[in-house]
Amino acid sequence: MIRLWIAALQFSELIVSSIVHMLYGFYIFSTAVAGDLSQALNELLSKPNMNIEVKEEVVPRDTSTNESLPPIVLVHGIFGFGKGRLGALSYFAGAEKKDERVLVPDLGSLTSVYDRARELFYYLKGGRVDYGEEHSKACGHSQFGRLYEQGHYPEWDEDHPIHFVGHSAGAQVVRVLQQMLADKAFKGYESTNENWVLSLTSLSGAFNGTTRTYLDGMQPEDGRTMKPICLLQLCRVGVIIYDWLDIPWLKAYYNFGFDHFNISWKKVGVWGLVDCLLGNSGPFASDDWILPDLTIQGSLRLNSHLHSFPNTYYFSYATKRTKKILGVTVPSSIFGIHPLLFIRVLQMSQWRHPPDVSSPYKGYRDEDWQDNDGALNTISMTHPLIPVEHPSRFVKDDSDCHPLQPGIWYYKIVEADHIFFIVNRERAGVQFDLIYDSIFERCRKHVFRKTPQTLPNESHH
Repeated sequence: MIRLWIAALQFSELIVSSIVHMLYGFYIFSTAVAGDLSQALNELLSKPNMNIEVKEEVVPRDTSTNESLPPIVLVHGIFGFGKGRLGALSYFAGAEKKDERVLVPDLGSLTSVYDRARELFYYLKGGRVDYGEEHSKACGHSQFGRLYEQGHYPEWDEDHPIHFVGHSAGAQVVRVLQQMLADKAFKGYESTNENWVLSLTSLSGAFNGTTRTYLDGMQPEDGRTMKPICLLQLCRVGVIIYDWLDIPWLKAYYNFGFDHFNISWKKVGVWGLVDCLLGNSGPFASDDWILPDLTIQGSLRLNSHLHSFPNTYYFSYATKRTKKILGVTVPSSIFGIHPLLFIRVLQMSQWRHPPDVSSPYKGYRDEDWQDNDGALNTISMTHPLIPVEHPSRFVKDDSDCHPLQPGIWYYKIVEADHIFFIVNRERAGVQFDLIYDSIFERCRKHVFRKTPQTLPNESHH
């Protein structure tokens, strides 16, 4: 009888979680569509007045100084999107407008950290994305992907390094990319090295995995496979059908990033769809998608090959929405946590690793993983910890870490949930400006290898 009650509660939680996530997805999509329709209507209504010409003297801007500044690249997280997707909607809620040299690449929203790192390289340098022959064969997808006829920063090299800002899984993508640069892993680019990355700022970055993956359906035994009935299985079915239908205008609006798996109905037919749904082929038949990389075991596997480098500056903002009451970790707020995340904040704060399953790493303790922001555990966001802890320094105020030293992870704990600083800037209010202003100011004024950068309208004497 008790087992039936537990099963009923788990099924109810699955239904509620599924509805909440679908409603939020519909909200984001409809908001983007409504914004585009409103913009199109305004343009249409303003056309009759186009015959009225007002001549205004245009003062040419001196962009030579701006062009000398290294760009700041904002890398989105899971289910994210870059510039050009979802119409005029901004994943970073317009933060990219705070600086004149900001790039917002559109990477696969559910593809693996490895694949996204490859895509990010070619987005910047230009050319056709090469996922690597060995990797592509092992994962069952095409070796080559999207073509960037013109790179967004083709001069990128050690003398022209880049600032990266990664949200959630985006921060780990940059770490993998930097390791690839150090390992000279891009064919035809033998001069790459880790110094191509000037700084990495992590905003709720996924460095050490998250216990939420197990709540959503990943098996805690291996961190690779999914439970038969879970939220991720519903997501898997929806994504496969979406990609199989291959509706051009819809995929141009939003894309999960699995085009290189070639599961369109035009290529695999009905039986190909059945094969994917049964788990015999496609992205979910291998570990080459994002969730296995976000388990604690998956992050440990990734981190075992990743280094922090002595000439790169690292800073991370770790978020949390929990507090302790009489020694028990609970959500720190009811109305301050997004409805999409509240249930997960509560569940993650009470997470217990199954006693009959071996610990994900030596020294694992449940209590270390209870503080969270609804998507990631706070311990995962500070700095790389497993299997080896990287040099780090906790700071209460941004000014405490100046002058910055490269090769050290400076981290700060911020009271916020996982999506507090993205999509909807009104939720964060003044905190939104404070955190992004500090990020951009650090990139422009406190992070440099040779001489301080000359900012627009500013000169050094």
